[in-house]
Amino acid sequence: MLHLGSMPDTMEKPRTLLVGWISRLDLALELGLSVDTLRRWEAMRTGPPCVRAGRKVYYRRAAVEEWLEEQEQDAPRRRHAGGRR
Repeated sequence: MLHLGSMPDTMEKPRTLLVGWISRLDLALELGLSVDTLRRWEAMRTGPPCVRAGRKVYYRRAAVEEWLEEQEQDAPRRRHAGGRR
């Protein structure tokens, strides 16, 4: 039982609210990008979709995976410039 001013026991109930979501910093680390790059992509609306909770920005992991797959499909095929065939 909680008393006024006491901290809740974290062993009672695991946190599940953000399961499936990743912070901007964590995503930047996983993708090997800077946080500024993700900010710029958000401003240009070219990166993966995100949501804001106050000052925090979160990405749904499934949406990031979908976005990455779209980038793969949209990538132009390069032709070899010059040279013999």
